[in-house]
Amino acid sequence: MANPGDLGDLLVLDGEYIQNPSELEAKLRIESPVRPVWLPQQSRAWLVTRYADVREILTSPRVSKDSVRATELLRNFLPEDAPGLDPVHRALEANMLNTDPPDHMRLRKLVGRAFTGRAVARLRPRIEAVTDELLDAMAGRAEVDLIAAFAAPLPMTVICELLGIPEGERDRFFEWTRITVTAPHHPRLAEAREEFAAYLVDLIRRKRAEPAEDLLSELIAVSDEGDRLSEDELVSMTMLLVIAGHDTTINLIANGVLALLAEPRQYAALREDPDLVPTAVEELLRYAGPVHIATLRFTAEPITVGGVRIPEGEFVALSLTSANLDAERFEDPEVLDVRRPGGGHVAFGHGIHHCVGAPLARLEAQIALGRLAARFPDLRLAGEPGALKWRSSTLFRALETLPVFPR
Repeated sequence: MANPGDLGDLLVLDGEYIQNPSELEAKLRIESPVRPVWLPQQSRAWLVTRYADVREILTSPRVSKDSVRATELLRNFLPEDAPGLDPVHRALEANMLNTDPPDHMRLRKLVGRAFTGRAVARLRPRIEAVTDELLDAMAGRAEVDLIAAFAAPLPMTVICELLGIPEGERDRFFEWTRITVTAPHHPRLAEAREEFAAYLVDLIRRKRAEPAEDLLSELIAVSDEGDRLSEDELVSMTMLLVIAGHDTTINLIANGVLALLAEPRQYAALREDPDLVPTAVEELLRYAGPVHIATLRFTAEPITVGGVRIPEGEFVALSLTSANLDAERFEDPEVLDVRRPGGGHVAFGHGIHHCVGAPLARLEAQIALGRLAARFPDLRLAGEPGALKWRSSTLFRALETLPVFPR
């Protein structure tokens, strides 16, 4: 393998890598843990695969997430005549995921109180009710796609109710988020963004006129009281919460079920001892987490990681899934063990950008997996695990479908 500091020696991350990243990343952790690559997003980045290095960069003040500067850097990899980002896209970037302090802390504070452990616990009865309704609908069917029937509608219903999205308008939300998150080259991507943004502007107007007991109404009230939350920030924050609030949980549930069914003794343990569910969810976050490569960061100044110097102005791609399978941090990391003591994984990130919705995702996954195992003790895959396809994304580790036999 060539010198990892040689930018001419780019490793291309292609479709084969997306379908099976663990084999390559296991090799990179040993031979070249900080390495220049070419991402499917058509940009160069430094792929970081070891746990210690990933944790270091997640908290480094030398690494930035400022969306304005990131957009400028991205243009270095585009043709000179390539169009700039449209105004709608730029407006939708104005959220806490793409900002540095102090703006990041201001934005995070506004939504953080909705996702505290106590606040999320109040949602338990409704999450349990929605879960049971979806499981009831699965009963008696010979075969189902667990994602379409269960893993997707559960978190979408919860986040829409939390934000106060009218029930009759939620199907459009699902379509917009599907295109925005899962189809970066979709012919309707720009159109879907515009429709999504226009809808949110109108919804904010309606909530401002008739506020209700929901998170969006609360954010609007805070903004109107002078806490410097602009209209663009309101729109962007709502879109972020919808996308991040459902897609991550879909993947956590689906990936978790796949991992459990591929190891039937682990599924049996969960079924036989419901008290294992919280520990099992932490293990599934480590073993089959929902996010693959964290949202891109860039070096605001030169930084040395793992003995490799990364210059200023370079994108950094942190593989959370690789970090969570690092044998230097976890004993027998390739083994799924629902009894493994939890803690230490970076499935939700680390540092100031640690996922604000993590308590909600954990609760939804605990309820979903616990009730699924109790309701369908003989659940099994409809086919071989190796035949399943993963979505074309380096951000999410996400299955396209998950066919199962409920009984």
